[in-house]
Amino acid sequence: MTAPAPTKTILRALAGETLPTPPIWMMRQAGRYLPEYRATRAQAGDFLSLCYNPELAAEVTLQPIRRYGFDAAILFADILLVPQALGSNLWFVTGEGPRLSPIINRAGVDALKPVDAIHETLSPVYETLRILARELPQETTLIGFAGAPWTVATYMIAGRGTPDQGPAHKLREAEPEAFDALMDRITLATIEYLSMQIQAGAEVVKIFDSWAGSLKGDAFTRYALKPARQIIAAIKERHPGIPVIAFPREAGDAYIGFGRATGADCVAIDNSVTPEWAAEHVQCDGCVQGNLASSHMVTGGQALVDATTRVVRAFSKGPHIFNLGHGITPDADPENVALMVDTVRNFRA
Repeated sequence: MTAPAPTKTILRALAGETLPTPPIWMMRQAGRYLPEYRATRAQAGDFLSLCYNPELAAEVTLQPIRRYGFDAAILFADILLVPQALGSNLWFVTGEGPRLSPIINRAGVDALKPVDAIHETLSPVYETLRILARELPQETTLIGFAGAPWTVATYMIAGRGTPDQGPAHKLREAEPEAFDALMDRITLATIEYLSMQIQAGAEVVKIFDSWAGSLKGDAFTRYALKPARQIIAAIKERHPGIPVIAFPREAGDAYIGFGRATGADCVAIDNSVTPEWAAEHVQCDGCVQGNLASSHMVTGGQALVDATTRVVRAFSKGPHIFNLGHGITPDADPENVALMVDTVRNFRA
């Protein structure tokens, strides 16, 4: 028996349909640029407490849906909850970002918890999804997510974000067995985490490989493409019909064929490539997501309208989900987001 065709616009685009108006959502759409988010975060006390409070995490996920009517809500969480669930110490330094106890050798990898132990720590995240599945408008798609193994590994090895992911590159070259063991552990944990998100109500999952661009040549294939393929194959086997979005940020020419090679239903594109290039070289294989520069959410004006129109027009001949090329920044103006949404929805070819 053939499954019924999806009705939600995001799911229709992910199924390969070209829509007259692309569905729209924004990476980090629940965030510090919104005054209602800042109020809820203050109520939670700190960032991690917000992530692990299902009622408040659901509330901040719903806030941009109420304000803008986005076509999708993405779970409010953080990619570093998985390392924490594996046993890494995690804390956030105000104004500087996350810190972890660094893994510098095989002993550090071996000291991590087994993959099947992660759910105890992550159970509040699954409860957040269950709340959202009940409370979201019927037309709004619920997206779950995780960090890709390479990106998560870069934080676990360095103990923080780094400009060039140097510590991770050093470990993979100096101690490849230790590095591969860490990648394997993260990959298996990511499969379990995303699978549980789907069981809790996620209709789509996205894999964020924020630092994929620092991998070149064979290293990109081995540490960005192959783990994504492994995760997506496992998700498809366990949850047939669940679409997966892959985001190998700043992959450049390696975007070409990434969807086919990994099995992803959609490839998210950053704004280091033009929408015209991505339409020609990536959208030919299926749905793409992107790729307005997030700086326009700060500066606004006619330049925002023109750039938004350019993205919509470039991708108008194939399946497309409108989004930014990276997450919205805390200094963005909420009114500029409204202008972007209006521009997308009023576009006429």
